[in-house]
Amino acid sequence: MPLLTPIQTEKLTALAAALIDQDAARILVEPLERSTGYWFGGGNVIRDRDGAILISGRYRVYGDSRTGVHSGERGKEAAIFRAESFDGPFEKVASFSKAELSYPDREVVSIEGVALHLTDEGIEFFVSSEKDIPYPDHIAKFLKPGAGVWSIDRLSAPSLANLCPSSLEEVIPAGLHDPARLHTKDPWPFELPDGDLVLGYCTHPFSWSSSGTALALRKKGSTTYETITHDLLKRGPVWDIAAARITERLAIPKVGVFADAPDLSLYFYDSCESLRRLDENPRAVSRPRGWSCEEIGGIAVGDDADLTNVQSLSIEAPLFISPYGTGCSRYVAVLTDENGLFATWQQSQDDLSQPLVGHFLPMERVHEILG
Repeated sequence: MPLLTPIQTEKLTALAAALIDQDAARILVEPLERSTGYWFGGGNVIRDRDGAILISGRYRVYGDSRTGVHSGERGKEAAIFRAESFDGPFEKVASFSKAELSYPDREVVSIEGVALHLTDEGIEFFVSSEKDIPYPDHIAKFLKPGAGVWSIDRLSAPSLANLCPSSLEEVIPAGLHDPARLHTKDPWPFELPDGDLVLGYCTHPFSWSSSGTALALRKKGSTTYETITHDLLKRGPVWDIAAARITERLAIPKVGVFADAPDLSLYFYDSCESLRRLDENPRAVSRPRGWSCEEIGGIAVGDDADLTNVQSLSIEAPLFISPYGTGCSRYVAVLTDENGLFATWQQSQDDLSQPLVGHFLPMERVHEILG
């Protein structure tokens, strides 16, 4: 049963489009080089206890994960940036290399999605990394040369300044006993009203033919993670048949057409039609498809009373496409405060690099759109 009425769907789609404004976005963090394969993004944005804005992400350099890692370093460094306000400038205040995030018996080959979260004790930093460990024997031949298996680790400290690799611990292991979800990566945490933490993350099969979204629950005061679901959002029938990677959850304000609605959340997700670039017939209608590492984005709505009830609102076409380069627009993250919504995402440019960009939508405008 649909969670929204047609007018609610229309309003929520308009809000998402106004927030992830591709033309009004400004560059927040530059990649290490302005050329193809160089990115910064894949993280989240939070407000620190002192009011500062913290942005996390990873620097990626050229490399092709589809064939192996010999052609480049790929995910090179996890980093955290700080600014006094949404206007910036954002300055790097912490970074962690592949060597620093490695274990004695598991060397990190690449770094991908990361996320910050404030705790009662301080701060934690979730990092997904590809480690030099083998596939299970019966699928060993599918492991690409120089590649490994992805899992999610956590660093923690009383404050951002104290974050260090000595606190590194694994929190979401690779699915070595579930090859359909062998790789776990790209974490995005959120808290429930009772203080429990939900950690969303992406999964990939051993064959890298698709991706999905899973949720794990860490109860308040606990250090263990219990699986809620392995399939939070079903892959769609048109543009999003190859991936359904959720990257953010945003509580829908109780205003306008949502004033009397139950507690609902807006989810942002990345997807693509194929993990390989598809050649189009020049005489047919051209459409944005997205492909591996060049994903485009959509939205979904979820019932807060049942975290597993999430439904896509972007059925026939993507909502987020960069007007530049490959069209890639992905890894949306949003910070909400009383003044408005601040969104960040990774956006393709004409030079084919992907810097982190951002856009602020005032709360008055949010109310106007939903009203």
